Amino acid sequence: MATLQPPVLRTVDVARGAGYSVQQVRDLERDGVLPAAARTAAGYRVYGEVHVRSASAYRRLAAAVGPVQAKRIVRAVHERPLPEALALLDAAHARLDAERTRLRHARQAVAAIATEPVEDVRASDAMGVAELAAALGVRPSTLRHWDAEGLVVPDRVSSRGVRRYTPFQVREARIVHQLRTAGYRVDALRELMPHLRRGRRPADVQAALEARDEDITVRSRALLDAAAALSDVIALSGAEAGGRAGSLSSR
Repeated sequence: MATLQPPVLRTVDVARGAGYSVQQVRDLERDGVLPAAARTAAGYRVYGEVHVRSASAYRRLAAAVGPVQAKRIVRAVHERPLPEALALLDAAHARLDAERTRLRHARQAVAAIATEPVEDVRASDAMGVAELAAALGVRPSTLRHWDAEGLVVPDRVSSRGVRRYTPFQVREARIVHQLRTAGYRVDALRELMPHLRRGRRPADVQAALEARDEDITVRSRALLDAAAALSDVIALSGAEAGGRAGSLSSR
């Protein structure tokens, strides 16, 4: 009785199934994201369902953790012991969880900082670069970078241009610090901080944090889908390898 053999796929079939171009499929195979294709006697590549699933898993992983880390994880599934591959996936989940935790803390901190009274302050309440850096737990060079980027611009005092941060500017620095800790990029903060200086509501900052939350949720869902696709790859790898070898030997 004849045994069922897994379908033999061409490069174009894998490309269509995974949503890539033919060249991208070849690149993914070269990079180890796809297991090496078998070859016919005429030298043509022969793929199987495991290659389609591997490419699909990579696509989802890249959306969740970026292409570099995605390649590392899928290659590990093909080349390393299963516990080592799963450890990389666990680490990706842990990084997203850490991002969520930092974001939650940032929300709480920004809400508290934005409502602090800063009226009726004295000139002596201003802080120098070293003082503010120590209070925030950052390097003085970080504050200078924020100044250069227009995020937190201190007053200049004396002929030497010494930086002094007013209480309003200290509050701005604390907000920037919390948003940076939550993973917010400098270019996005550059657009946001002028709104706060013009007196707009702290809701603008909260809206920015909501956008960050949405981004984490999208990547978390992509990672969940990628894990399911990787599970299929693991299940297919051994069975399809044996079936494909039998199919080729019968030609």
